[in-house]
Amino acid sequence: MTAPRHAGHAGHADLGVHTVHTDLADPADLGVLEAAAALRARRISSLELTDACLARVGSRNGGPPSFDGEPGAVNAWVRLYPDEARAEARAADRRLAAQGDDAPLLCGIPLAVKDLYSVAGRPVTASSRVLDDDPVPADAAVVARLRADGMVVLGHTHTHEFAAGGTTDQVGNPFDLSLAAGGSSGGSAAALAARMVPAALGTDTCGSLRVPSACCGTSTIKPTHGRVSLDGIVPLAPTLDHPGPMARSVADAAALLSVMATVPETSCLMPPPAPLGPLALRPSAGDRPLEGRTVALGEPQPGVPWDAAVVAGMETARRAVVALGARVVAAPSWPLEWEHLNAVLLTEMWSYHSRFAPRRDRYRPAIAELVDAAAAFDDGAAYFSAQLARCRAAGAYDAWFAANDVDLLCEPTLAVLPPPRGEGYARGHAGGVGDPLIALSARWDMTGMPVVSLPVAWNVGVSLVAPRGGEAIAVQTGIDLQERALGLPAWPE
Repeated sequence: MTAPRHAGHAGHADLGVHTVHTDLADPADLGVLEAAAALRARRISSLELTDACLARVGSRNGGPPSFDGEPGAVNAWVRLYPDEARAEARAADRRLAAQGDDAPLLCGIPLAVKDLYSVAGRPVTASSRVLDDDPVPADAAVVARLRADGMVVLGHTHTHEFAAGGTTDQVGNPFDLSLAAGGSSGGSAAALAARMVPAALGTDTCGSLRVPSACCGTSTIKPTHGRVSLDGIVPLAPTLDHPGPMARSVADAAALLSVMATVPETSCLMPPPAPLGPLALRPSAGDRPLEGRTVALGEPQPGVPWDAAVVAGMETARRAVVALGARVVAAPSWPLEWEHLNAVLLTEMWSYHSRFAPRRDRYRPAIAELVDAAAAFDDGAAYFSAQLARCRAAGAYDAWFAANDVDLLCEPTLAVLPPPRGEGYARGHAGGVGDPLIALSARWDMTGMPVVSLPVAWNVGVSLVAPRGGEAIAVQTGIDLQERALGLPAWPE
């Protein structure tokens, strides 16, 4: 199949952009780094790439964006901005023509933005009817930084309402529409998995970057808390919230994080993370790139059983780690302190949502139930005690890594497979103590540690956890595992 030709193509000449028709089957299938190379080689223009992504949305989203989503639709998007995206793509083409290889790496790459990030002139609604749909005046800090590098905002993707859940039931999993895409960044993961867009933004409070990535066979990086600015992002719990990149591969996500991290967050809880430095974008040389590294392997914990497919996925990851040269050791059992998580999460959630009490009837039932529960968390002493315990735990984890000369912990991203779609907003499904979707992931939000999540199958992910500030080694290891051993799952057609 030849690349699609669009009406906007004829207008390139008056922009001073020399377009060489691409021989790609469909530019929408390109990842971030592949697209960047094609743009620089003049094999494709940003306008062609953007139009290909919009065409892919038209063929795979299952109809126009909707609030609730139909059972037979992916429905990854809340709102699309085709006219503005094409204008940004034309501007990126002019910049690429003028600057060539000196243009920013991400110039001309389409981007999906989770419906928590402000985009100037557009509403931000958190996939809820509680917030007004008035346009906001300015970009979120991260969006502004990525747009300054020439990225093209395609639209806002669905979140589980207010990021307060792990299923995003208005979105269908592109691999199986009867299953949840995961949450809360489910729209971003689904858009990536269906190849509607090469890059996306999400957030992570208890696992909301990693859970949907594991459900949809995509990759993500949850950075160290404080690494990326929260300015202009609708909060769930600010001392737990982590903005982060989502993409099909770890290398593609690293390219995004390198830019996002230039706008850090001042954290009153955690010390500033070590400087990020350059992140790898390609695998290491040699057949045993993990030689000299020690990887601790997680094991099932009491009360958190692993699905058989997850056990098999971890065995695949273990063999890959060993084959690439790493020394493996057992990780200790680190149960999640649910009461501390609740005290932090719900106290901070209520501090934001208390203002919406007159609009309580606009929440979906499960989110209304969660907000009602949060209203009881107004004990300052309990909140302080939970934060103190959290800080001590983070320090203990860092000390364990150092004392045992461990570089990374490898464990499943999810202990379970993607759940059925459709029940996540019903009363009684507000999550909480024992929620299997966050039983492994939430502790790393509590500690603020960076995590790289990558797929071993379309429905099973593994996570590489590093000490605070350790993104670089987690990213390089993730790339080496993905590109030399694990590969990427076949994408749904």
